Amino acid sequence: MRLLVSFVGGLGHLTPLLPVARAARAAGHDVAFAGSGGLVERIEEHGFAAYATSEPRHHAGVDQERTALEVMDAHATEVEFAANFGDRGARRMAGAMPGVLRDFRPDLVLRDETDLGTTIAAEVVGVPVATHLVLASGMLLRPELVAPVLDVVRAEHGLAPDPHLTRLSSGLVLSAAPPSFRSPSAPLALDPLHYRADRPPARVPHGRPGVYVTLGTIFNAGSGDLFERLLDGLADLDVDVVATVGRGVDPAALGPRAPHVRVERFVPQAEVLPTVDLVVSHGGSGSLLAALAHGLPSLLVPLGADQPHNAARALELGLAERLDAATVTPEEVADRARTLLGDGSVRDRCRAVASEVAALPDASAAVAALEAAAR
Repeated sequence: MRLLVSFVGGLGHLTPLLPVARAARAAGHDVAFAGSGGLVERIEEHGFAAYATSEPRHHAGVDQERTALEVMDAHATEVEFAANFGDRGARRMAGAMPGVLRDFRPDLVLRDETDLGTTIAAEVVGVPVATHLVLASGMLLRPELVAPVLDVVRAEHGLAPDPHLTRLSSGLVLSAAPPSFRSPSAPLALDPLHYRADRPPARVPHGRPGVYVTLGTIFNAGSGDLFERLLDGLADLDVDVVATVGRGVDPAALGPRAPHVRVERFVPQAEVLPTVDLVVSHGGSGSLLAALAHGLPSLLVPLGADQPHNAARALELGLAERLDAATVTPEEVADRARTLLGDGSVRDRCRAVASEVAALPDASAAVAALEAAAR
């Protein structure tokens, strides 16, 4: 099988696709990626051929000036998604992907669920498409907002309107998320095949509690003084803190920190999560699902994108607490983190989700489904 894996966006869209791509390669299949030009080098570091569908600077993660914090509510993120992914991103991928498809000649395309333009290109070229979910709660992609702008792009490529987004919800769907987490109110009715991406490493024994702080890979530079407020609050607790600020932010910009507060540009989550007891994050799908796979509760400060929806779902399931990123004070951070660290019921619910993930079949089940879809 020749499998082309496509994504639109940054590392949060690429990373969830890597485990199944590695499993397909290990099974003897020819796998390549198509996505943001700034991530070509990252893809090649994993040993895959890469096709750039945007300029190299796009999502390159170079040093950035820190800017003021802007927080978006759930509806605003839905409107932004329609404009960013249903219009601009879809148009870029719909234009770039036909050439990639003709060059690589895949038997099947596996797209991330926000890559709407690749479905258009594959329909034009005549290649079957499977979908990999990357939005944890599934609430961001709303047909009433996305379909009107996406139909304009479809028309530009000679395709009929798709007002109910049926092209996005047909075919094989894969998910490495806990089956219980995606919201039953998600706008697109999907029946994914769930699999376990990677088995989380065993917990590492440690002394006093540990807390991991992350705002993902995109929102770091635009977070204003949020990092400082989070770290000031956690510094007052008897905990060890590891914070990652992203490759584009200098840790020194956050000022001097106490010895028990470690600030780095990047630390692999697989290394830090087994050593902590709480995750403080923006609620991005990757960060939140990784915490749950390790059975860890989260303190969430959503900023935009899928984060408000993910936070709402996590609160609904009793897996996290939420604070307002725009107004939260260090005292509130300390109080809520202290509460979560001492709440055994929240921890038990998170561990139940981790057990749910651990019981899923491994990525070979996803590869078998892709093989069947390709046939």
